[in-house]
Amino acid sequence: MVSPALLARLARRRLRRIIAQQAFPEVPIKQMPVLFGNSFPKSGTHLLTQILAGFTRLGPVAESGLPPVLTFEGESGRPRTLNAILTDLARLLPGDIGYGHVHAIREVLQALCRDGVAPYFIYRDPRDVVVSHVFYVTELNNHHVHHDYYVNQLKDFDQRLEVSILGRPEFEHPFLDIRARFEPYLPWLERHEVLTLRYEALLQNTQLELGRIFDHALSRGFIYRGDRSTAIESLTQSIKPQESPTFRSGQAGGWQQHFTIQHKHLFKQVGGDLLIRLGYEQNQNW
Repeated sequence: MVSPALLARLARRRLRRIIAQQAFPEVPIKQMPVLFGNSFPKSGTHLLTQILAGFTRLGPVAESGLPPVLTFEGESGRPRTLNAILTDLARLLPGDIGYGHVHAIREVLQALCRDGVAPYFIYRDPRDVVVSHVFYVTELNNHHVHHDYYVNQLKDFDQRLEVSILGRPEFEHPFLDIRARFEPYLPWLERHEVLTLRYEALLQNTQLELGRIFDHALSRGFIYRGDRSTAIESLTQSIKPQESPTFRSGQAGGWQQHFTIQHKHLFKQVGGDLLIRLGYEQNQNW
């Protein structure tokens, strides 16, 4: 059963799609791909969604306005059913822009790697992710399932960072260690249909990465009749990190200011070769 809130979102999406089509009448919106931004949590989700929203200036596509497609419920931490995830993805129409945090489950891979979808996956140095997670849970989201535990039962930042690295396996809905949390996303890196992006590269080589994002959309069916450099400049103007509700510093490498020797030891213990596989380190001597 569709809730009244979702019905309202669907009605607003219908209006946005009409406006998008009127702005670019020469290209049917039904011929455009779904632009979907997937991410590991705390890895630049809002940066990617802002960039994808910039495509509304380039062709008949519209922000869906639908809730993010999630593997876990935001406030309870409960895993969502595969059917619920696939239902969310099925609501996305040609020309819609959507986003979420979804594992690379076989059926989800099929849904997002099919023709008619331009999928993106952004990730970030997991060491920065766990630091960002601490600030998010304690300061930015007081409705988070772990907020009370972090604020009232852990005495300082160091303890909170340890939990963000090691997880809470004893919790009702287990919050796993950083390696175990990342592993279900790793298959996205192996799919040629998906453009994988490093958050750090977007910060450091913005124009180059925006070119890759634009070219990927074209390769997946986005129709653009203008100049490439103009398109990339338009995407550049869509980046406004200070408008992100969860933006804190946005810096890369900030983990070095927060990791103690103990944190490094714990991260190496549970992380294994994760940093090497993601290209952030060449060995364990960091």
